[in-house]
Amino acid sequence: MTINLIAGSWLAIIVLWPEMNGIFNPYTLLILSMLAGNAVYTLPSIHASVLGMTQILGVFIPGILGYPSLPPMYIALYAVLHLLAFILFRTLWQRTESTEARNEALLSEYRKLKRRIASDEESARREERAQVGRDIHDSVGHKLTALVMQLEVFRMRNDMEPEVQNHVQKLKQLAQESLQETRSAVKTLQADEPGGLPAIMRLIRKLEADSMIKIHFTVKHGAFNAPLSNNQSIAVYRAVQEALTNIMKHSRSREAEVIFEAPGGSVFRFEIGNPGVPDAKFREGFGLTSMRERIEKCNGRLEVIANRDRFIVRGTLPLNGIQIHTVDGETS
Repeated sequence: MTINLIAGSWLAIIVLWPEMNGIFNPYTLLILSMLAGNAVYTLPSIHASVLGMTQILGVFIPGILGYPSLPPMYIALYAVLHLLAFILFRTLWQRTESTEARNEALLSEYRKLKRRIASDEESARREERAQVGRDIHDSVGHKLTALVMQLEVFRMRNDMEPEVQNHVQKLKQLAQESLQETRSAVKTLQADEPGGLPAIMRLIRKLEADSMIKIHFTVKHGAFNAPLSNNQSIAVYRAVQEALTNIMKHSRSREAEVIFEAPGGSVFRFEIGNPGVPDAKFREGFGLTSMRERIEKCNGRLEVIANRDRFIVRGTLPLNGIQIHTVDGETS
């Protein structure tokens, strides 16, 4: 690179320098200044200094040989001013690079800290749920089990009227149902399945914090208050997660749009879209198939729209027990 710039400088001097009877061409200095600036920007300081000394020597030699030239004092002042400007530029540039490297290191540490905090918070919530589940199981569950056994013993040891015996049987059945509900609640607390709009927002923030993808998140009126069941919330979370993962894996774009809406309060609709790839052949894989099965288990409907401009995954879930019917490809 240094040799090329030196050769270019000498070539500019030889070609552009005027003949004996000609007038000095100031554009020669302009071209030499551009080559010197390129050297300061791309070459080490020593190589850039060698190029500068070569250019100064090349400018003085034609004047010594009798060719038209500028006054030596002008050339010297021009060279000194350029030297000071290049030194200032290189100092500021190196300082900027150092600052950017330090900022990148701090940003990397900040992201690691955010991930660690999020992981610690999730671990704390998981441990708290597990502890609450154990407390319920050890206290309420055991007491309900003891109550069921005592009612059965009481029924077997005492001769009671049919009416009283039926009443005791109902109490026993009620206790058994309460025990079953308690076990179901403990199982739900111990489950580590994310879901709900807050979990989806945490997922989006995490992906953006890691600079994996830029997401435009829009929540239209009524979506936050939509009465989604636990299974529906999990299905929506997994659908958004899978769609964003597919965008990061298969799309050239690093932007996506996520929209939640609940039109009329009868259905909940979510949509994940990103710019499509021209002439790309779409084939539904395992991820989209699993996503469709999850949505359909919740009596919902999933659409995948792939064209040259957009790739859209759109899901619709019923609210308040309302069924989704399809008529000529439309959802109602």
